[in-house]
Amino acid sequence: MNETKNNLLQLPNLERHPFEPRALKSILLSTITVICAILACVPLFSVLVMLIYRGGSRINLELFTALPPTAFQFDGGGISNAIIGTLFMVGIAALITIPFGVLAAIYLAEFGPYSKIATIARFSAKTMSGLPSIIAGVFAYAIMVITMGSYSAWAGGVALAVLMLPTILLTAEETIKMVPKRMKEAAFGMGCTPSQSMTKVVLPMALPGIITGVVLAVARAAGETAPLLFTAIFSEYALEPNDPTASLAVLIYNYSNSTSENQLELAWAASLVLVVLVFILNMVSRWIGSRTRK
Repeated sequence: MNETKNNLLQLPNLERHPFEPRALKSILLSTITVICAILACVPLFSVLVMLIYRGGSRINLELFTALPPTAFQFDGGGISNAIIGTLFMVGIAALITIPFGVLAAIYLAEFGPYSKIATIARFSAKTMSGLPSIIAGVFAYAIMVITMGSYSAWAGGVALAVLMLPTILLTAEETIKMVPKRMKEAAFGMGCTPSQSMTKVVLPMALPGIITGVVLAVARAAGETAPLLFTAIFSEYALEPNDPTASLAVLIYNYSNSTSENQLELAWAASLVLVVLVFILNMVSRWIGSRTRK
């Protein structure tokens, strides 16, 4: 018994002293990290506060039901056609890019990861993701606007699809690659074909990451202005898919330079609405991802 007590007394003191070099270094680095995190959040929260302060005063029923004011209208008006136009064009882009992007990602990740086609596709997607967004507008203008002879919501949707496709493809490919190999081998061991393994095992496990990529692409597309200036431009009238179409991004761009106080207020309100739409999309994607994991 005495020998055990002596051994315990000889154990080193593991209590951390705040003035030791390693402890001081840890405290210093932790403090710097916290300060940097706070500084990084300051611009974000300052923008949100400004949007709520300037745009919140115009949030009412008229904003979501009325058409934009004319140049000679000094009061009232809304952004209903811009909201509908944005949702319509982003919806067109999503319908184009989600099937093509996910199917291409499946091929790149599973069926032909080292083929020449896969190498070219990855290089093209990475190059496209770094190109200025105005290039997508010029491309859609050349193949849609000139062909149809008019600016339209369809051309705007194609321009946004060009921007969304690389993000969805690359994100989906990386997510599919992250599915544990043992899960695929277990599926094959149970007699699944490669297509059954993909649809029953790989895609359900990769779905949260794929949804995240889709939401990121949609959020980027919803806030783009340059491509829509070449394809959909703007309209003060209700949605007509074959004619020039309003969008929130272009409305903000047009009205932010206006000398009319009424239009400036609408620009702030439209900015707030756009931020809220992107926030809702992020929350929905997280909810779907959590449900899928369960």
